[in-house]
Amino acid sequence: MDPINNGEEETSKKEISRCSIDVHKVAPPPQRSSFEKLKSRLKETFFPDDPLRQFKGQPSKRKWILAAQYAFPILQWGPNYSLSHFKSDVVSGLTIASLAIPQGISYAKLANLPPIVGLYSSFVPPLVYAVLGSSRDVAVGPVSIASLILGSMLSQQVSPAKDPLLFLQLGFSSTFFAGLTQASLGFLRLGFIIDYLSEATLVGFMAGAAIIVSLQQLKSLLGITHFTKQMGILPVLSSVFHRTTESMKRPKLFWVSAGMPLASVILSTIIVFALKAQNHGIDVVRILYIGKLEEGLNPPSWNMLHFRGEYLGLVIKTGLVTGIISLTEGIAVGRTFAALKSYRVDGNKEMMAIGIMNIIGSSTSCYVTTGSFSRSAVNHNAGAKTAVSNVVMSVTVMVTLLLLMPLFRFTPNVVLGAIIVTAVLGLIDLPAARRIWRIDKFDFLVMLASFFGVIFVSVQLGLAIAVGMSIFRMLLQMTRPTTMVLGNIPGTNLYTNLHHYKDAVSVPGFLILSIQAPINFANANYLKERIMRWMADYEADHITHHHQLQGIKQHSTTSLHYVILDMSCVSALDTTGVTLFKDLKKALECKGVELVLVNPIGEVIEKLERAESEAAGSIILRADLVYLTTAEAVAQLSSAINLKMMM
Repeated sequence: MDPINNGEEETSKKEISRCSIDVHKVAPPPQRSSFEKLKSRLKETFFPDDPLRQFKGQPSKRKWILAAQYAFPILQWGPNYSLSHFKSDVVSGLTIASLAIPQGISYAKLANLPPIVGLYSSFVPPLVYAVLGSSRDVAVGPVSIASLILGSMLSQQVSPAKDPLLFLQLGFSSTFFAGLTQASLGFLRLGFIIDYLSEATLVGFMAGAAIIVSLQQLKSLLGITHFTKQMGILPVLSSVFHRTTESMKRPKLFWVSAGMPLASVILSTIIVFALKAQNHGIDVVRILYIGKLEEGLNPPSWNMLHFRGEYLGLVIKTGLVTGIISLTEGIAVGRTFAALKSYRVDGNKEMMAIGIMNIIGSSTSCYVTTGSFSRSAVNHNAGAKTAVSNVVMSVTVMVTLLLLMPLFRFTPNVVLGAIIVTAVLGLIDLPAARRIWRIDKFDFLVMLASFFGVIFVSVQLGLAIAVGMSIFRMLLQMTRPTTMVLGNIPGTNLYTNLHHYKDAVSVPGFLILSIQAPINFANANYLKERIMRWMADYEADHITHHHQLQGIKQHSTTSLHYVILDMSCVSALDTTGVTLFKDLKKALECKGVELVLVNPIGEVIEKLERAESEAAGSIILRADLVYLTTAEAVAQLSSAINLKMMM
């Protein structure tokens, strides 16, 4: 035995002996039936928040009260509602109403629907949300993105100008299916589906949609009559540059624009009415509800819903897309402001509240509504305490519907267009884009894919491309999981990434690996190849080191005795994963190396033991080669190596 190598091994023995520890036996998992395992898995999948825990140990009467409060959150905070809360909510409600009225009219126009439908959608849905919603700060109503998507998808098959009544019916029908989708996701506890819309996807999507929405308003801002109905940036710019003769016909009152939305609407309406500017080239609100811009509350519309016929597929598809997008925005708004005020928003209850709100809305002349970023921010900053601010906003809109609707006949479309541009430009979040670039370059590419897909192709396809890239990345992480070589920090029982911590050193005779993902059919082959490559690298490094020490060219034996797999992060194992351990064990035995497992979870132990019982005589999981910690495994097995060397 060479003296230099012997000296290194003696040093390692001393280090290990200093950290000698007791070896703990790895206990088998508690016995559970297949039904109990399935029940546990389903509970964690669909009920991670355990909503029934509040009913445990409660008397029957209390359970009924808790059930009513769970279904109707207003019953939770309502009994403790105070006059001071009411004062704050009145101020907040009036403030968001001043924004909701012009935005409602503008967004309905964006969806190619009659402007009054936007006000209808700011009256009934907030009342429903006040009863069913769990957020104190969310202000509901029409939003730009859902309006854009609904209008663009329906316009592909039906012209809102040639057949406005049919288009309106399809809009209400799409709203019904959007609400049905949202409520179903909440009722079936499938809220995790919207998590596939990552932050990067949403940042890029909203920025692209904001640009498309803004460019679409050039029709109103420039007074262009013949304007493209397509959403891509190229058709829009083509319409602008090929219709320059129309845009030169803007009258002298073009300066009327949007500063404060409601003030702009009131001021411009007064000017148009006083100067009769509608007779001198100013384009005013003309898209009317079934013939005229009526005053009065929401008329019923359940008889206008389409549940069969040639357009059924169109309204289902439109409802699905707008439902998911608006739901994502609403949930994000609720969670954002709940975090600021340190209270909890139940995602599944929010889905049901928004869904039921849209189902009822589709029967009362409303189109898709959700929590609005702009209105909710105003509501929060104005000091809203509860959802009563939505009720105050709704009452204000009701007064407008009953008394003020005839005045909106004189509202210039240029002002509505300016209001839309002002509102949607706030959706371009440059700080978020900069933060994504700094943190994760792949996420930045996903964001760019979403952005450019929306502005150059279509809203729906742009979103689909970004989601597809996100799923591809998730699959890539699953099929190519992180593996790392662990080393010991001298003087401690800590084992950490050998290539990350400079103080960490490899332990002679051991290749210690950590697998950072579940092992399944998607990554089993990769893991086998990667582990064998780690072994080859280990042997190559050892041979090179040995040659340097001895100055010889031949070395026929390996210094590797054990491959230790740290299984702490392996949360699941399937049949292909079991086969991986069988094949890996055989491959290592051929090289005179033994496989050691550290800290496998109960599910992994159970499946490996079952595989052994199914294959008589085939031992995968030797009890003496399974340890609780890496330190215990190294300490115990080092003694075995020393005994071999002494023999």
